[in-house]
Amino acid sequence: GSIKGSESFHYSVPEERKSGSLVANVLKDLKMDVKELSARRARLVSKSSKQYFQLDPHSGNVILKDKIDREALCGQKDPCVLHSEIVLENPLQVHRIEVEIQDVNDNSPQFSKKEFLFAIPEQTLTNTRFPVESAEDLDKGENAVQNYTLNHNDHFWLDVQSHPDGSRYAELVLQKHLDREKDPQLSLILSAVDGGTPKRTGTANIIIDVLDANDNAPHFHQSLYNVKVMENTQADTVIINVEATDRDLGTNAEITYSFGQISGNVLTSFKLNQRTGELTVSGTIDYEADKKYSINIKATDGGGLSDYCKVIVDVEDRNDNAPEVTVTSITSPFPEDSPLDTVVALFSIMDQDSGDNGRTACTTESDLPFMLKATVNSYYQLVTQQPLDRERVSEYNITITATDWGSPRLTSTRIINIQISDVNDNAPIFEKSYYKMQIGENNIPGLLIGLVHADDQDTEQNAKIRYSLLPGKVGDQPVSSYVSINSETGNLYAIRSLDYEQVKDFQVTVRAVDSGSPPLSSQVMVRVIIMDENDNAPFILYPLQNGTSPSNDLVPRGVEAGYLVTKVVAIDRDSGQNSWLTYELLKATEPGLFSVGAQNGEVKTMRPMNKRDTFKQKLIIGVRDNGDPPQSTSGTLNILLVDGFSDPYMKMVDIPKEEVVEEEDRTLTMYLVICLAVISFIFLVSVLVFVAIKIQKRRTFVESSALSFPVGPNFQENCGDADAGSLSRAYNYEVCLAGGSLNSEFRFLRPLFPVFSVEPAPNQRDSMISAGSQEVPSHAEKSDLMNQVVPQGGSMGKQISCKWHFRKRLVLQQH
Repeated sequence: GSIKGSESFHYSVPEERKSGSLVANVLKDLKMDVKELSARRARLVSKSSKQYFQLDPHSGNVILKDKIDREALCGQKDPCVLHSEIVLENPLQVHRIEVEIQDVNDNSPQFSKKEFLFAIPEQTLTNTRFPVESAEDLDKGENAVQNYTLNHNDHFWLDVQSHPDGSRYAELVLQKHLDREKDPQLSLILSAVDGGTPKRTGTANIIIDVLDANDNAPHFHQSLYNVKVMENTQADTVIINVEATDRDLGTNAEITYSFGQISGNVLTSFKLNQRTGELTVSGTIDYEADKKYSINIKATDGGGLSDYCKVIVDVEDRNDNAPEVTVTSITSPFPEDSPLDTVVALFSIMDQDSGDNGRTACTTESDLPFMLKATVNSYYQLVTQQPLDRERVSEYNITITATDWGSPRLTSTRIINIQISDVNDNAPIFEKSYYKMQIGENNIPGLLIGLVHADDQDTEQNAKIRYSLLPGKVGDQPVSSYVSINSETGNLYAIRSLDYEQVKDFQVTVRAVDSGSPPLSSQVMVRVIIMDENDNAPFILYPLQNGTSPSNDLVPRGVEAGYLVTKVVAIDRDSGQNSWLTYELLKATEPGLFSVGAQNGEVKTMRPMNKRDTFKQKLIIGVRDNGDPPQSTSGTLNILLVDGFSDPYMKMVDIPKEEVVEEEDRTLTMYLVICLAVISFIFLVSVLVFVAIKIQKRRTFVESSALSFPVGPNFQENCGDADAGSLSRAYNYEVCLAGGSLNSEFRFLRPLFPVFSVEPAPNQRDSMISAGSQEVPSHAEKSDLMNQVVPQGGSMGKQISCKWHFRKRLVLQQH
């Protein structure tokens, strides 16, 4: 249920009661007996953190648990009340208890100090009051301080009064004159008494020092002191000690020395000991600043009486000032073409010392193109004595040295800076006597080639250089159409795209002109070298790729591996490694039958021929240069496999049945057969007349050829892959021709004895070959072809000659 309304009970207990003391009995206030109190489980709860009281539920007594110190608990707070609550159950009730802690006189009055000192002059008037410090008592009310008392004496009485708040204070009152000579010190006892029972008392001693009366003034032994001091005397040096005396005693006889009315320079130069009267140096004593000091000194005793004296300080000169050089006028910058004896600067020398200490002499360096001339009133002129050259020395720092005649001698220096102004007497000079620059071909127009730079030893406008190109030609065009130059920086630019294959290098002359008056100039030669780039693909000279009919090479079927078939010849317009060519076989009708030399382009057989090899072989040869990136081209090489030229008369060649002859070759072969039949019929009569003679010549020719050019279907010339140079061997072939195999292979054919077999095979009639329809190039074309091949060191020139006595003989000579 709810808490019933509570009542407040008020009790009091004196402080300092022992633990267990009875505070009050609550049965009467609670209006219940002990049984009910115990049955309702009564308990006492404190509102503070510490429990000062406890409730005895069997008697109803509130008992003190611990001793209570009111001053520690509440301090100066009044009243001092502790709050607690009695809690009852069934029904729940709460009653507040307020216990007031009553003060007990358990503290004595106390002064802040045990002894108080008063200094009172002996001439102090009577009835003069001297307040004394109040005592403090921690108790309150009547237990606090109530009165002050003073022990009996002849000179003072104690006047006790109250403040508006009721607190008491006391004052000492002088009732009789003090006499220091009779009683220099008095001792009094001050007591503070509270109002408690019993009364408590606190005491303090009052010491009164009787001060002497100042009835005598200080007196100096001399009113005027004279002293001499050398300038620059070290600090803390004692100059003089002034002294005054006083007939009084104590503080009245203690004399303090101080400066009287003096100027500021005395305070910065001297200091005075207030106790001893010693006058010492504290700052700089400078004869040139102050030759004499007049110092007033005041002596004051403890009572304020004073006396005065004067100290005259004479300063003696010392050679402590070096001569001073003062420049009156100076000409800077000074023209480098000025004549001799021209005045450069005018200056004077002064020394603040006196006598010999102030006499001076002036000198300067001896290795300068200048000299000193003395004039009146210690003035000097600095004049030129040698020609000047700004490019050798652009400025002079001239040291003027001035020395006095003092002891020791003092020296000072002054540096005069003379700037030499420029005259245009130097032409521009290029950093190099000859410039060599490089630029890659196919450059972007406007590309920077390089920089030419010239220096001019002159300065400012005389050294401002402008660059230009002198007229010249590159081939038949002006050099200005190839390069341009920045007139300010000397940067050389290419104004067109350059082609190494057209122009490999050229020279240009650059001129540098300064801006002086009159202007001076110089020129330099610049060589521009065009660097090759790989911008040209290889070109195949042999076999020709742009002919109207394909080029065929003949290979006997009886050759062994390593047989040299032909040589692919290619050139590259680039230079260096961009023109180094590499050959490779890209595609072949019979892979593994032929190989191509990577360096020399020689086409060789890799194995012996057999009947199953196709009659017509087509090779695609790739040629790649060594540029970055590389460029390449390819060409087609047609090779015909034949049986050879071993018989005196040419036999018809059997075409393998499995080979299919192209339609266009059959038609052409038919035309050749018809032409051959017509021509043979016309010349048949003539041939029969000379047949005997020709047969004899043929036998003679065969015998002579057999000595140096062995022939036969099984003959194989041993040859190697000439990687390191050109071929110097002669290769002889005897080839038996088949129909469709000589469309464009032989040049300069002259049929001598066109004889046909009586009964040609049916499949061979369409393959009859006539030389009359061969396309023959002119001698000029052949010569031009050879001229293209031979200059490419290591290339192959090929001459082909054939004679037809029903037998073909091909001689391939390579150089």
